[in-house]
Amino acid sequence: MKGHCLCGNVTIELEDINTFEACHCTMCRRWGSGPLMAIHSHSKPDIKGEESMTIYPSSAWAERAFCHKCGTNLYYHQLSSETYVLSLGLFQENPNLTFESQIFIDRKPDYYEFANDTVNLTQQQLFDKFAEKGIRPKD
Repeated sequence: MKGHCLCGNVTIELEDINTFEACHCTMCRRWGSGPLMAIHSHSKPDIKGEESMTIYPSSAWAERAFCHKCGTNLYYHQLSSETYVLSLGLFQENPNLTFESQIFIDRKPDYYEFANDTVNLTQQQLFDKFAEKGIRPKD
């Protein structure tokens, strides 16, 4: 898969992924003014244009990156893993994506709703899955 930010200064290439999720945590909603629609990559993507990126340490266990030229949100990365959660909007050329899951469903505000049939995980259920992998996030 290939994608890029709005201005094109940052390009990202990764393995083909056919599923995406929505994250309803307060940080993602503040970061993008709504849920983060994202693709999960379990290895670091090939990123070009890193000189146009700003990486922000958003918590003790994760960082977020954006293009400082156009403001496009690029990814969320768990520091203790190889997982990169990439903004779905970067990748416009894959029409066969499946909306698979919603996380932090217990944090989703009532003013929007998705009709798709997805797996829905609360914050605690997600953190339990992280713990299985040895990742210990804090609230």
